[in-house]
Amino acid sequence: MAEKSSIFDMIGPVMIGPSSSHTAGVVRIASAAIRILGSLPTHAIITFYNSFARTYEGHGSDRAIVAGLLGMATDDKRIREAFEHAAQAGLQYTFQSVGNASTMHPNTIRLQLRDERTGHSVEVIGQSRGGGVIRIVEVDGFPSDFSASLHTLIVDADDRPGSIAFIASVIAHDDCNIATMFVSRKGKNDAARQFIEMDSGIKEITLEYLRQLSWVHRVTYIPNIE
Repeated sequence: MAEKSSIFDMIGPVMIGPSSSHTAGVVRIASAAIRILGSLPTHAIITFYNSFARTYEGHGSDRAIVAGLLGMATDDKRIREAFEHAAQAGLQYTFQSVGNASTMHPNTIRLQLRDERTGHSVEVIGQSRGGGVIRIVEVDGFPSDFSASLHTLIVDADDRPGSIAFIASVIAHDDCNIATMFVSRKGKNDAARQFIEMDSGIKEITLEYLRQLSWVHRVTYIPNIE
């Protein structure tokens, strides 16, 4: 009996697999998640929702998400053997599916990642919108809205007056143009998270300056994901 990985017979310059929603978009969601984590995970719980829950095995989304968690790009021919590479890398993963989540986009994935080497963990919810386009809509319980196709800055800080304007000013002095900004907070004067998309990259010295601010707890920079 032929192995079902034959669905990966379509090989092009921007994706491997039968559908950009089920492969390229899925790889990009994982690519964004590992950059937020700051490393490759050692453990992953992967939950597919709605349409993805019904098709992720047949369309190869399971291999695509594992490949992305291993740091592979959308055009990497090794996506076909992602499970084998995961075993070699020591990545432990579990698939889950929820077929009827009415409040979620049809092609939604939740990634719960942990790196035991660093002790870091993250939970990311992403949507594959078609054509390889993605949206990251939640990070660690904070609502978000970014595509990872632009340079993205995530700033965890205290919710204090003037903080948004101050960070925007710092970015402007680095000659970076802000394309979008999405701010979430747990409550007034509580923890806040800023998701800032920029047209160009930001200098390391600027990132270090932001990290030194007493009211800033963490700064994560994600270069644009091709």
